[in-house]
Amino acid sequence: MHRVPDPACKRHDEISSLAYSQAQGDIHMATNTKTRTHFRAGFLIHDVSRLRRTVFDQKLKPLGITRSQWWVLTNLARHDGQGYAQIELARLLDVGKVTLGGLIDRLEENELVMRVPDKLDRRSKRVKMSRKGKNLLKKVENIGAVVNKEIMRGISTDDENELIRILKKMKLNLIDMDAVPASTAGRKPATNE
Repeated sequence: MHRVPDPACKRHDEISSLAYSQAQGDIHMATNTKTRTHFRAGFLIHDVSRLRRTVFDQKLKPLGITRSQWWVLTNLARHDGQGYAQIELARLLDVGKVTLGGLIDRLEENELVMRVPDKLDRRSKRVKMSRKGKNLLKKVENIGAVVNKEIMRGISTDDENELIRILKKMKLNLIDMDAVPASTAGRKPATNE
């Protein structure tokens, strides 16, 4: 008698096999070695990013600033003098207006930024970095340089340059896949093809 395989049992076996493989540290997503390597690379990129964020949070905590606040200050420093309208800054950072508003509120409470009237639009305010913010940013950038040096310890300049080249290529591939949200300035125009 010929038995027809039960699809539910086959699926259960596949899931059990996958769970076992993952537990052993071998992402068994496909039989193709190249595909498994791509998954491992993706997981490693995620893990490095997560661990890097954790280290930066620990190093910045004594200064009373978060990575998100640092990111706001860094972007304000790039446009020093004129500042940004809050909506411009939200687009640049790819965060919501409410999220950015909370970040700016905390930075303003700590006298790291200030909101000033926009000369061209009285209804709008521009966000500028204060002198205290500029001084703190210098300290944070110094910490960042030390942490990045520690992270790259044992990695040659050639390997670091190759890593940068590869990550830039991956970033461009993701942008080509429309990974950049519509709120981000500089998005590729949509085509009607």
